[in-house]
Amino acid sequence: MSLRTLSDLGDLAGKRVLIRCDFNVPLADGVIGDDGRIRASIPTLRKALDAGASVVAFSHLGRPKGEGFEEKYSLSPVVARLSELLGQEVKLAKDTVGESAKAIVSALKPGEIAVLENLRFNAEETSKDAAVRKGFADKIAAFGDVFISDGFGVVHRKQASVYELAQALPSAAGLLVAYEVEQMEKVTKNVVEPYLVILGGAKVSDKLGVIENLLPRVNRLIIGGGMAYTFLAAQGYSVGKSLLEVDQIEAVKGYLAKAKELGVEIHLPIDTVVASGFAADAPYESVASSAIESTQWGVEGQGLDIGPESRKDFAETILSSKTIFWNGPMGVFEFPAFAEGTKAVAQALADTDGFSLIGGGDSASAVRKLGFADDAFGHISTGGGAGLEFLEGKVLPGLEVLGWE
Repeated sequence: MSLRTLSDLGDLAGKRVLIRCDFNVPLADGVIGDDGRIRASIPTLRKALDAGASVVAFSHLGRPKGEGFEEKYSLSPVVARLSELLGQEVKLAKDTVGESAKAIVSALKPGEIAVLENLRFNAEETSKDAAVRKGFADKIAAFGDVFISDGFGVVHRKQASVYELAQALPSAAGLLVAYEVEQMEKVTKNVVEPYLVILGGAKVSDKLGVIENLLPRVNRLIIGGGMAYTFLAAQGYSVGKSLLEVDQIEAVKGYLAKAKELGVEIHLPIDTVVASGFAADAPYESVASSAIESTQWGVEGQGLDIGPESRKDFAETILSSKTIFWNGPMGVFEFPAFAEGTKAVAQALADTDGFSLIGGGDSASAVRKLGFADDAFGHISTGGGAGLEFLEGKVLPGLEVLGWE
């Protein structure tokens, strides 16, 4: 079966349309750090509003306790930005399925939009008990006539607003989810070679399934970020105070051996920017990755970015590839002194004539923070974990329930 899309829902005029968005944006003191996911929701919201529907949108934000309202996780800043982007008032309910939500939704007219407060203020949203999730989904379903799933960042989760709600009402994928699937298939089906996957970020353990699934299918693999130090340790290098998952060293040795057997090129950092500690103003120097403990800080030195030789090698590898998937920064890009590796990878992806897909999360935030425009790349995904699980070949509940297989 194929993914159900908006055309399967027919005319939306006069209907109350429920839309599961992904407004899970980085927030600091109420200020949005990257509004990419909010902007990505606009086409589907706009289409429903212009069709004459009254729209009820909802999302999670962060990790609240599930015990009711928490100010720091309120969707209020999101709603303010959404109002600007849509060019119209967006009403915000004070709760998700309570009296405020009921009153605001019942008063909605065609062409108007309201947002329900953070789904995860309700423990039922993420309950392990399917019956509990269904009960919560039924309460949301009572607000509308049809359901549009448009939060790609959560389609790998079996949660009430993603899975059970899609069963409770006529449902389809929104424009964003349909487009994300189309783009993700470019790095999973009929891939143009050479195929390169770039993995970074903090932990090897977060990427084990991806590496396992991709090794037989890729031509090249670049490993950077904090996870690179476990790979370096697996090659016998000492890594000082750099991030290291000792319990994953044997697994990594296995992957390195399998890559060699399959003829997959593995590119690890040739050199490393070693700092005295984890701080924006920490003194640092670049050394060969085999000599991390040879700096003046000895075993206390900490690798926070890839070095200049690694940047050159990674960039050349990117530019000679035809399909590139990237998930995870090369270093602590939040600190300007340790952002050069991530910037070099982003620049090479912007310069390549191959298809580049940036896999959401920190990678998406990084390229925007570093000043790159979204259209410099083939596609910037809104789904970090969802994109990785798509690459792993896993069944994603939020897509399966919409007919995708």
